[in-house]
Amino acid sequence: MPDLTVTLCGLALRNPLVLASGPLSWNAAAIRQALAAGAAAVVTKTIRPAATVNPAPHIALAGPGNLLNTEGWSDLPADQWLERELPALADREGVLIVSTGHTPAEVAQLAGPLAAAGADALELVSYRPEDAAPMVLAAKGSVGIPVLVKVNANWPNLVDVVGACLAAGADGITASDSLGPALRVDVEAGRPRLGAFAWLSGRAILPLTLRAVAEICLRHDVAVVGTGGVSRAEDVVEMVMAGATAVGAVTAPLLMGLDWFGQTLAHLERWLAERGHARLADLRGLVLPHLREPMPSAGPLAFTFNAPTCNRCGRCVTVCAYQARHLRPDGAMTLDQARCRSCGLCVAVCPTSALRT
Repeated sequence: MPDLTVTLCGLALRNPLVLASGPLSWNAAAIRQALAAGAAAVVTKTIRPAATVNPAPHIALAGPGNLLNTEGWSDLPADQWLERELPALADREGVLIVSTGHTPAEVAQLAGPLAAAGADALELVSYRPEDAAPMVLAAKGSVGIPVLVKVNANWPNLVDVVGACLAAGADGITASDSLGPALRVDVEAGRPRLGAFAWLSGRAILPLTLRAVAEICLRHDVAVVGTGGVSRAEDVVEMVMAGATAVGAVTAPLLMGLDWFGQTLAHLERWLAERGHARLADLRGLVLPHLREPMPSAGPLAFTFNAPTCNRCGRCVTVCAYQARHLRPDGAMTLDQARCRSCGLCVAVCPTSALRT
């Protein structure tokens, strides 16, 4: 079977999947369950000196595979993590990444004790990009374990923030946090679903996360945990091809259950084996040399159509804004080249790949 192992900031992971910080890593027992289910590493909920008090409710659906949340950091105080939760994981099989923040002062207070309590690495998180590099300096001054920084694709100066963090000594980057603020409305009640603007996670943010990962990896040689929008094995491959070393997920296993890890890993192994790939790590950054600014084509797209493969769903005809494509009753495909604008959407929606370019 293909080799799924990866090395993240010097830490050996048995596979690329990391349970990102969230409800599924709220205490030691939950973390142990995630590791047993197949996650190679788990990031704790963000630990701050005092516990948060979350509103009720604070998580809601935002369409298939997507969630909104108004959740804060850990609702367990730092003392409980230091005295009970982290020591309870001393015999774990897997990597433990402890999330902490949100300010340089809090990191200076907690980084050393969290490392001493058993963290394999720290993940620093703040909602203020200007605090990122100072948090790294605060952590690196008191710990010898790897320090990652969680950044947000919302930040307009994302790549510059990453550069400042690396200059301050960061060992890796997690990209990205949930995005927003966002809003969904309960139309029956005429109220926002969570009573306020919220943060979006899940399938909808995958393209934005991929952009952030690729942008970082194009500019910096750094280990990145690509986090946000991953729900299936092919998404894992996309993240790795965009430059990620490891891949974080929380919304998919939260909605589908912890079995998601084992199922996704099995699918990932099959996907790699069917295409002759011996090692997942060999695919890292594969797409980066091909990224370019959109440019006018030298000519129209050349289409091929395999009639025996076509299921006659008619999607290619429906989505053609220029009414250039037609499917005859006998299964033959015709194209009015004068109308066609080579947008490529017809190929993108073909469920059987009967239509190709």
